[in-house]
Amino acid sequence: MIRVAAVGDIHLGRESRGSLRPAFEFLPECADVLLLAGDLTRHGTVEEAEVVAGEVAGLLVPVVAVLGNHDYHSGQEAEVTAVLTVAGVTVLEGEGTVVDLGGARLAVAGTKGFGGGFAGRSAGEFGEPEMKAFVALTRRCATGLRTSLEQLPRDTHTVRVALTHFSPVADTLAGEPPEIHPFLGSYLLAEAIDEGGADLAVHGHAHRGVERGMTAGGVRVRNVAQPVIDRAFAVYRLHTG
Repeated sequence: MIRVAAVGDIHLGRESRGSLRPAFEFLPECADVLLLAGDLTRHGTVEEAEVVAGEVAGLLVPVVAVLGNHDYHSGQEAEVTAVLTVAGVTVLEGEGTVVDLGGARLAVAGTKGFGGGFAGRSAGEFGEPEMKAFVALTRRCATGLRTSLEQLPRDTHTVRVALTHFSPVADTLAGEPPEIHPFLGSYLLAEAIDEGGADLAVHGHAHRGVERGMTAGGVRVRNVAQPVIDRAFAVYRLHTG
């Protein structure tokens, strides 16, 4: 069994230093790895990234993350990624990583993802260049996620997780105004997860959503935005074999 701790939308700023570290110090007692599902900062600045780095540096469990829309806000996403990487965080965007947990492995494919909506109520690559570009970005993120999942190991000792910021399903958006669902996720991410294959999908972004959902292909989806789980992190137990 692999114990996966996960949280997103922690939105740390200058005054947040030390706010999560006490809880994170207990991670080795209840989890084997920590997944961060984006929106780690408030405005995507290097200064805020350094606060996040301080919360997770030197933890006794591996940390894997994707960025969120807030982390892109200042156009410093590369610098934010670099700060987190120095702190030992593996930051994914259209790629995967495998964490060896001694007899079992956690394989994670990650992307920020993007919006566009869900079946029957989704944007299409038609019309203005801006609309085509909007949907094309989501499609690129979904393609990267699917390809990354396909490249991860498939064996009885490996658990596979899709990590995104935007939601792959509408299930976990229950409670959010329907008018903003197209800006909270895309069915293309769910298609990528079902096609690539995963045991669990983890996302954030939907602060007023619910925790549990499922893709059409039967993959469990968990919204770990901190306002939803209402704690420092949630823990999910996944079985190998």
